Amino acid sequence: MIKHISHIGIAVKDLDEGIAFYQKLGLTLEGVEEVPSQKVKVAFFPVGDTRIELLAATSEDSPIAKFIEKKGEGIQHMAFAVDDLPEALKFSEEEGIRLIDKEPRPGAHNADIAFLHPKSTGGVLIELCKENH
Repeated sequence: MIKHISHIGIAVKDLDEGIAFYQKLGLTLEGVEEVPSQKVKVAFFPVGDTRIELLAATSEDSPIAKFIEKKGEGIQHMAFAVDDLPEALKFSEEEGIRLIDKEPRPGAHNADIAFLHPKSTGGVLIELCKENH
């Protein structure tokens, strides 16, 4: 059901500083996109079949702003690519995994996304995504 790690989401206070750091590592910026529904601006860096996704809040009430306030900058979530997101959610729920999203919703990079609750995933916020290239 899980195809590969789609991306690792990293919360940053300043997107430009985050971009500059990952470029110093030799990574190439793929693009920057705003996701108004999540109140974030994201930057993508491809690394093989995976991406590093930097997330910066565009509002003080953004989930990313709240994450940074509580935990500081750093890894916020891990995303797994799936072939069939509704089926993956159904399977997860049947396995007793608590869902944050019962239905897919639009996310960054033209993907449909849904989150699994960290209280049932060993403390890791897990995103399932259907990449729509």
